[in-house]
Parts: sequence; structure tokens; C-alpha cells
Amino acid sequence: MSKGHLFVVSGPSGAGKSTICRLVRKMLNINLATSATTRKPRVGEVDGKDYYFLTIPEFEKRLANGEFLEYAKVHENYYGTLKSEVESRLANGENVILEIDVQGGLQVKEKYPDANMIFFKTPTRKELEERLRGRKTDSEETIQLRLKNSLEELKYEEKYDTSIVNYTVEKSCEELINIIKSKGEMK
Repeated sequence: MSKGHLFVVSGPSGAGKSTICRLVRKMLNINLATSATTRKPRVGEVDGKDYYFLTIPEFEKRLANGEFLEYAKVHENYYGTLKSEVESRLANGENVILEIDVQGGLQVKEKYPDANMIFFKTPTRKELEERLRGRKTDSEETIQLRLKNSLEELKYEEKYDTSIVNYTVEKSCEELINIIKSKGEMK
């Protein structure tokens, strides 16, 4: 059995990564590794489906036990991918998408040099701000922090194999599907 392909999707908060990955996952029946985080769930998010919502002590204990493939502290919260979410699936020949921040993406690239690195961004900073505000889930302080961090995250774009400018959800889904399909037969 051949090994599955690993796709790492990163980019600033508000770039549309979650929406696009969710849609592409349904269209292609591809695994999206569920990340862990210490941030509070947003309305409608489900533990174990959208994220594994952990307390800071729980996250730090798992980190100390070597359970994370990658992790980072972003927007004052921990985010990370559990090894168990990825390694067994790849070994079973399944393709996996990781939707993670740039810090984590670069950690994964070190461990999986053949990972397919895909960077998402909005056409403009103004549109990014409009999307963050349109969520109506974050305080003004959080929005400002996310905007500040997005400028730093954009500096990492050159370290990714491919960039997708998210003009529309439909076009971005099509681009991501083409990238995934170009890597060979879907598992």
C-alpha cells in the first residue's frame, strides 16, 4: 500500500482556510486532521469535530508527553496537531489536510519534507479586516491582534509551494482540488 499525501494549508486568520478546507474535504472525501486548541469554542463549534478544545494544563501535559506533531502559540492561545491525527492515516494510504498556522506549517515541513505546502490569503488587507469583522465572534482587541499577526504571517508565504488568493470560495476550492488531484490518485 502506498503512503498517503500530506497537504498543509496555512495563512492569516480570516483568509477562508476553514471554509475552503471543509468544502473540499466533503467534495473529495479527504481527511482533515482535527487540531487541538486552548481557545474557547465559537458558537456552533463542536469538540472533537472542529477542534479538540483543551485547557492550557491539558495542552501542556500532552506537549510534554510528545503527543504533538506541531504546535504554536497564536493569538494568546495554543494550537497544535496531535501525531495520532496524522501518522496512522498516512501510513494507511490516506491523504490528509492540515489546516494550521504558518509556524506549525514550517514545523511539519521539517518532519515531512514532501508535504504539499499551500498558503491562503485575501486579495487585500481591507478585505481581510472585513472578513474578521464579519464573523462577529471576536472583540475589537482580538481583531486588532489578528490583523497585526496577519502581517507577520504574510512574510512566510514564500516558504510555501503554492499560494491561493481567495477571491471567491468557489475558485479557491477549485484551485485546492486541482492541487490535491495533481499529486496522484485520491486514496
